[in-house]
Amino acid sequence: MGSCRKLKSSGEFDLNSYLSEMRCEKSKLAVPKKRLFFSQGKPAKHLFFIRSGHVKLFVLSKQRKEAVIGLLGPGDVFGEWCVSGHIRQLANAVAVTDCVVTRIHKNDVLSAMQKNEVFANFLIGHLLRRNRTVEENLVDLMFNSTEKRLARALLQVARFGKTEGPLLTVPKINQDTLAALIGSTRQQVNMLMNRFKKLGFITYNEGMEVRNSLLNVLLRD
Repeated sequence: MGSCRKLKSSGEFDLNSYLSEMRCEKSKLAVPKKRLFFSQGKPAKHLFFIRSGHVKLFVLSKQRKEAVIGLLGPGDVFGEWCVSGHIRQLANAVAVTDCVVTRIHKNDVLSAMQKNEVFANFLIGHLLRRNRTVEENLVDLMFNSTEKRLARALLQVARFGKTEGPLLTVPKINQDTLAALIGSTRQQVNMLMNRFKKLGFITYNEGMEVRNSLLNVLLRD
């Protein structure tokens, strides 16, 4: 599996370099928009690392009602249930945009974690942050207004704090998906998006860009 321990200049683990050098069977896949990576209830055998693009995680009820549990981007990991003891997928994963991902079998991931402490720490830290985000989203859903929930969701998708600059690019995400993510309706999301646009928090060019100033919505009492 190798002992690659590459770090970026900032001290961050260089995931892409490590994945390129991993000595195991892996697949680098180009996945078109709207294509499913896996379905709820299917065998959980692989972990996915996003190189580019965005992925939506969602669950479906027996009545086919959709609940979005995450919108992920470059550098994120999904399908982690396979290395935590689950034999079935707990959700569905679909490409929101065209994506490039690396897919690795769970046995190779577990082996790499045993052989490389830096990789293990990266993956554990990433999954702990994902768990914290899920908990924060639940608290957000219970106690905050729809406006604050939408603002937080847009900042998360735009990877606020992970990228620099006053404008953060957001993939093209339909308002039904945003509504499902924040527990609201498409009508409410549309009204709030128009409000954010008038206030200059978001702009539309080829796609949508989110200004850091949208954070002010979250800081209001």
